[in-house]
Amino acid sequence: MNAKNTITPRVLMLSSKDWVPNNPHLPVLIYKGVITDGDRASQFEQRFADNGWPPQWRDGIFDYHHYHSTAHEVLGVAQGAARLMIGGPGGEEIEVEAGDALLLPAGTGHCRLSATLDFQVVGAYPPGMEFDLCKQAATPAILARIVALPFPESDPLNGNEPALTQYWQSPPFSQ
Repeated sequence: MNAKNTITPRVLMLSSKDWVPNNPHLPVLIYKGVITDGDRASQFEQRFADNGWPPQWRDGIFDYHHYHSTAHEVLGVAQGAARLMIGGPGGEEIEVEAGDALLLPAGTGHCRLSATLDFQVVGAYPPGMEFDLCKQAATPAILARIVALPFPESDPLNGNEPALTQYWQSPPFSQ
């Protein structure tokens, strides 16, 4: 992918909210208007795959707060529109529409508050990562797993231009 097609995301750093840990080091990235027309689902799948994030499913977003502790997740809005809560109860309400995408680091709470009837997203994860479904407070082991997850090799939407590390920085590990 060349730099002229690079999408600059909105960066949303979240702290823990209620029982949702969110990611203490990595922000949510919100990409608006990534794909503007055509078969968005297939285009998201191709873009994610081209950038090293194998697409896994087409569906909606659950209408209850949850997070994943074993995988980072990218969601490409293929159809419709929705109002989402990012970060758990008391988090950040955002609106997404067809063509938008969200990159959620492990631990990030998300929930669908409302959506159009045709709302559909494409979900993908970095190679070797499979998502779990967490609906309760994180234990110390879950928090350690979230922080220890490896960085993806590339941004699922922009590839390596710019590198994902422009937005995601390695946490200051102390031993």
